[in-house]
Amino acid sequence: MSVGTVWLPYCGPAPAGGEWRWNLDPVLIAVLLAAAAAFAWRARGRERALGLAGVGVLAVSFVSPLCALSSALFAARTVHHVLLVAIAAPLLAWALPARRTGSLALATAAQALVFWTWHAPGAYAWALSHDAAYWLMQASLLATALWFWAGVRRAPAPAAVVHLLIAMVAMGLLGALLTFAGQPVYAPHLFTTTPWGLTALEDQQAAGLIMWAPAAAVYLAAALLTLGRWIGPDARAGAGAA
Repeated sequence: MSVGTVWLPYCGPAPAGGEWRWNLDPVLIAVLLAAAAAFAWRARGRERALGLAGVGVLAVSFVSPLCALSSALFAARTVHHVLLVAIAAPLLAWALPARRTGSLALATAAQALVFWTWHAPGAYAWALSHDAAYWLMQASLLATALWFWAGVRRAPAPAAVVHLLIAMVAMGLLGALLTFAGQPVYAPHLFTTTPWGLTALEDQQAAGLIMWAPAAAVYLAAALLTLGRWIGPDARAGAGAA
């Protein structure tokens, strides 16, 4: 077996440079269509729009050529994971009915622990070797992110801001570690990046920068938005009226 075929990730073998391959897994597509139909029929107004947008982000992550590209580039896998935990998860958390979620501190810790664990080289390689491990990775990332964002939704503004900033630091720190690593650490991508014009180390550094800047910025933006609503003119007017 050649080096290029050792890793058999769910999204298929690493595509050649310039190859754009869609994932037409009928089970996956059926699940996404069922989720979209549920939001279209059962939700109303803003919740329907947010739910459909969340399902759309999941479709981009798992059906579009990004899925196959993530078999070749760790940077593409990082974009995939950021879409999952920082875009799809908050959209779905605000689309679903608000429920008690328990400790926000526990949810924040769980999200960070799961994200860091699956980006450990051994766990990551395992996820790209077995479909069951791959879906365990995706399900746990999405579930803990949903837990976190649902907790942020229900928490008082000060607590929400604090935990959003903690999540930002956790994401940014992992990104910084990957950016400044002196060697590539992800075996599945050691021989798959060259057709796309990158060395394995450059690919890893690009992934780190994605986590460090735009991904962490999502949590910062959410914190600033929450802070603005807490201390903004509308909040002060409401307090004065009370």
